[in-house]
Amino acid sequence: MTLPVTAFVAAVCALLLLVTAIDTVRQRLRLKAAFGDHGDAKLISASRAHGNLAEYAPITIILLGLLETVRANHMVLMILGAIFLIGRVGHIVGLYTPSEPGKAPLGRQVGVVATFGVLAALSLWTLWVLGTQNL
Repeated sequence: MTLPVTAFVAAVCALLLLVTAIDTVRQRLRLKAAFGDHGDAKLISASRAHGNLAEYAPITIILLGLLETVRANHMVLMILGAIFLIGRVGHIVGLYTPSEPGKAPLGRQVGVVATFGVLAALSLWTLWVLGTQNL
């Protein structure tokens, strides 16, 4: 059984993780900072862009894969996967966008809403599938 939606989302997330990891390393080299963020805004942005993606991508990919294995609606899974990826890119861009203290940039706001919405939808859908199967 192939899982094309899961594979695509995982591959794009892997590339995003690679890009954000490389930028985090670049920022660390610039500061000669092996650990911590040294209070540097660029390193904090790079590190959080990478870390936040690493926190949300795995569970989203797992839920997509579980739903794909039970032959959930392919089109809906593709739409949710696309929304998740767009949200993650928006979040990354938002973390690099300067902003006023206490006010998140639009990209970050869109990224959070998209990520939370997709995560909620996939979680509830998975629980619904479990509840409707004869175990």
